[in-house]
Amino acid sequence: MILLDTNALIWLERRHPRTRGLRRTGRQLYVSPASLMEVQFLRELGRIRLNAELSELVHDRPWLLDDPPSAAWFESAWNLGWTQDPFDRLLVAHARLRRWRLATADTRLLARLSEHERVQI
Repeated sequence: MILLDTNALIWLERRHPRTRGLRRTGRQLYVSPASLMEVQFLRELGRIRLNAELSELVHDRPWLLDDPPSAAWFESAWNLGWTQDPFDRLLVAHARLRRWRLATADTRLLARLSEHERVQI
């Protein structure tokens, strides 16, 4: 199973060339509620535009929305003091809680995650 970080979600939605391998893995892809919140923030700030509405990002797409238990998820995020980005904390915690790999191109995350915890895009 693979959890998409926010950039991976946006790039997959836009069919960015860097996501070709991710689309072909045959593994189930998941999106985190944290990524949906980050997408909404980025839209409100005018930093991104998507053709789809936020609710459409979780329907009829090649990924599924995962809903981890919030208490365990947030407790796992508390221990990730190496990043001050709240969305990165939540995404890494989400992936670790589920024991899934995180698909990311973020060099800071790639440097901190072990090889079995990540999928570099």
